[in-house]
Amino acid sequence: PLAFQACATKGWVRKELGFARAHTDSAVVAEQNARIAADNELDARIASLRADLDTLKKMYGARIAALEDGIRFVMPVTFAFDDANVSSEARPMLERFANVAKGYYPTSSITIEGFADPAGSPAYNVALSKRRAENVGQTLMSLGLQSNPMLAVGYGESRLVVPGAQKDDPGAQTNRRVVFVIESA
Repeated sequence: PLAFQACATKGWVRKELGFARAHTDSAVVAEQNARIAADNELDARIASLRADLDTLKKMYGARIAALEDGIRFVMPVTFAFDDANVSSEARPMLERFANVAKGYYPTSSITIEGFADPAGSPAYNVALSKRRAENVGQTLMSLGLQSNPMLAVGYGESRLVVPGAQKDDPGAQTNRRVVFVIESA
């Protein structure tokens, strides 16, 4: 009788191990499927982001560079001489940028860097470039980009694209610009 009980116990243990193994196997399969789905979703988001960035480059001539802790967008948002108003031509480009920032960087900080040509005094150019950055920030907010913390900074005539170009000189308008930096935490 003692041997019979051992066999019954051994059978019961095998049965229980089989149930435990089946449960573990199904949990592993469920986790694998969840990881595959997450990877596929991530791949789709990356492909979509690439397509949106390519559109910014092709349609608007944006230059996009990866930074250590973010991305720099050099968009051709430029200004008339001694003017801080956002042009109507820049609005579709800013709308596209706002959609990219909302869709892919919803909580990232955005720094809007404003620049000026060297025609005015350094102090005046810093103030003018800051007004440009602030106006672009207001435009982005009006386009629905409101959840991101934004900082407007004026750099004046520092970092000229075309050194010395001012007023109506060739290339002066590219000195009167804004640049966006998206920083991810």
